[in-house]
Amino acid sequence: MIGSMTVQELKEKLDAGEKITLIDVREQEEWDEAHIQQAQFLPLSNFEEEMKKLTDREAIVVCQCRSGKRSLTAASHLQGEGFENLFNLEGGILAWIESGFPTK
Repeated sequence: MIGSMTVQELKEKLDAGEKITLIDVREQEEWDEAHIQQAQFLPLSNFEEEMKKLTDREAIVVCQCRSGKRSLTAASHLQGEGFENLFNLEGGILAWIESGFPTK
């Protein structure tokens, strides 16, 4: 099952130093505009190859895109590969920015 996480919940977990694998699945130009500092860039257009970089199947994995649709697709791919602690970031980077949280 893929859970859902709000930007507030994610911010609290990151600030608390919890071990989270945050994956941004947007494309390069979107990443260049703004991204969450702790995120790993694994674009959905090449996700099946890029996801091989993820080796900790027990980690909490939060997938994030612009608004939430592409990240859910990425989380589904990870679920098919045996990842279990999967979350989709509600509202994506748009909700993160709207909340006033910092980006790079």
